[in-house]
Amino acid sequence: MCGFVCLWNIDDKALAKRMIEKIAHRGPDEVQVSALPGAPVTMAHCRLSIIGPEDGAQPIRQTGDMLVANGEIYNHADLRAILGEAAFETASDSETILHLFRSGKTRWIDRLDGMFAFVLATKDRIIAARDPLGIKPLYVAHLKNGVIFASELKAFDGIPVAGIEAIPPGHLFDSRDGWRQWYRTPQGAATAEPGFDIGRASRELRLVLEAAVAKWMVADVEVGSFLSGGLDSSIIAAIAQKVRIAQGLGPLKTFAVGTEGSPDLLAARAVADHIGADHQEAVFTAQDVIDALPHVIYHLESADVDLVRSALPTLFAARLARAQVKAVLTGEGADELFAGYTYHHAYADDPRALADELTRSLGTMHNINLQRVDRVTMSESLEARTPFLDRDLIDFAQSIPAELKMRHTDPDARDATGSTTEKWILRKACEDFLPAGLVWRKKAQFDEGSGTVDALGAALESLIVGPVTRQSEGGLYERILRDAYADPERILAAAGTWEADRVHAE
Repeated sequence: MCGFVCLWNIDDKALAKRMIEKIAHRGPDEVQVSALPGAPVTMAHCRLSIIGPEDGAQPIRQTGDMLVANGEIYNHADLRAILGEAAFETASDSETILHLFRSGKTRWIDRLDGMFAFVLATKDRIIAARDPLGIKPLYVAHLKNGVIFASELKAFDGIPVAGIEAIPPGHLFDSRDGWRQWYRTPQGAATAEPGFDIGRASRELRLVLEAAVAKWMVADVEVGSFLSGGLDSSIIAAIAQKVRIAQGLGPLKTFAVGTEGSPDLLAARAVADHIGADHQEAVFTAQDVIDALPHVIYHLESADVDLVRSALPTLFAARLARAQVKAVLTGEGADELFAGYTYHHAYADDPRALADELTRSLGTMHNINLQRVDRVTMSESLEARTPFLDRDLIDFAQSIPAELKMRHTDPDARDATGSTTEKWILRKACEDFLPAGLVWRKKAQFDEGSGTVDALGAALESLIVGPVTRQSEGGLYERILRDAYADPERILAAAGTWEADRVHAE
């Protein structure tokens, strides 16, 4: 897990170094700046060593080609076997990107299984790409006659670039061949065909989910897990604990945060006891929220009210986890795959519309929830992994009829808050992992269950003059962001918002 900058047709190592220093929190283990002889490219990289810690430094430069990458390629061992171990010079999973490109296959990028963003340069060509759902960030901007790529917006702050854009998820830019959308989220199914076997589907979902968690735990360092006590993180933690036991390793380290006596802390403690995890927890207060707000907003690169609220407990959990591990599993993606948000209940009588909405929302995660998780955890040099967003799991989950995701529990009732159960098929698939009271309880948002809403409310009372409203709260966050950046308008223009996403959905 890392951060990088790449300059194309811009001969300025000092600029690359200045930019990488702004995102050095993404990779505190090593920073390097390199040029490729005979090519108009300079790359800078800051590294958080997860796989191949001894020899995985970047940029990777081999016989006229150079690569910088951020993320993890989980099938790198299989790719090495296919491509030939003799071609590899390091143990880095990122090196597989370079050799796949050199293989000359027309759809070489489609073989990469993981979360990633990268830029690859030859003497006369540059290629940049991003993983299917945009788990890892990648931005591009123009400077005079050149192009700059970077992992975070803040790398561009104070530099007179034009047209900063996010490379879309599942897209690849090739200076020779132009743009390609190499990945498209499969359209979700709506209703079950006659004879559809629900039991078989739930059992298969369980197997696919277990395989995804095992795959996303691949690392040369210990991987822990966030544990809010909610369904999604509890399922991930239960499976991860099972994986560690099967591998003969010690108990999974789990991490929970909340205000004193908050539901999340109590629920997470119960789940950790149930699965036998090595559990850690931390309590935060309104003063902690006040102290954290400038850090959260600067690193989040957004002043969106809902993103800031959910980013606060993420930060506290990241700080707790980073004291012991370099990587954690999270439950992001389950709500988009299995209909877990409150507003999804309104679609209970229209499975086709629900399936379409879930497909749409998967495509917008990159600048909302995934931006929050990436920026906030990486601000603490912690790698967050999202096994619910494994490609195989996405494919299978999208084939499950939406009517089994948001399911009527009483066929004669149509009360959207009481007669429908969100994520029904996911609960069914994993009901023997966890206590029934947890598996079948209603969802609470992370910022609500953790007590963030109350702590933040108290914090805002001391920070805002006059009534505390959503508008005044948003105004405070925007002022904090503007104070943090030389060019705040560019940051604000690029930020995604929960509210805009919901409006689009409606």
